[in-house]
Amino acid sequence: MRDGFVFVDDVACGIRWDAKYATWDNFTGKPVDGYLVNRVVGTKALCAALQKAQEKAASQGVGLLLWDGYRPQHAVDCFVRWSRQPEDGRTKHRHYPRIARAEMFELGYVATRSGHSRGSTVDLTLYDLASGDLLPMGGGHDLMDSVSHHGAQGIKPVEARNRRHLRSLMEACGFSAYEREWWHYTLDDEPYPDTYFDFPIA
Repeated sequence: MRDGFVFVDDVACGIRWDAKYATWDNFTGKPVDGYLVNRVVGTKALCAALQKAQEKAASQGVGLLLWDGYRPQHAVDCFVRWSRQPEDGRTKHRHYPRIARAEMFELGYVATRSGHSRGSTVDLTLYDLASGDLLPMGGGHDLMDSVSHHGAQGIKPVEARNRRHLRSLMEACGFSAYEREWWHYTLDDEPYPDTYFDFPIA
């Protein structure tokens, strides 16, 4: 592990995770280069802020579930290569039903240089502490569609409230939202704002 980075579960107690890009359950349809274990990595600053957010969430009866944190640059490069391959339809309906693969980059859902590679961006959602169930958000992780935008029309009132709850919680703990993805937050005071790392998650 590079200095300044840690596994989130080693330092931020009580946070659940499901590192989607280490599994077959992501928009590429297979594990992504650079994700060698199903764990989430981030800067120490990110983890400290997430611990604060987790404690605040727990006081409100909810918990945090992380889908991604630090992302190696060669994982991003893998996304670029995948976008140039012929469409096979395996993940299109779930992740990008109304756009073509290449449009993910043009529309801002995937970047050739991702803020995740700086180590202080996280994809996450909320779950109910009593039941363990994920709160309904009106669309899942990496649904590349306008319905995933903050303030999107066409989602249920409870889903809109849950998105606002997550946003309020994260912003109160030093994060900024990304307007096109309700699950994506970046630490305001990130320690490496201009550095894109490329070590594997292992």
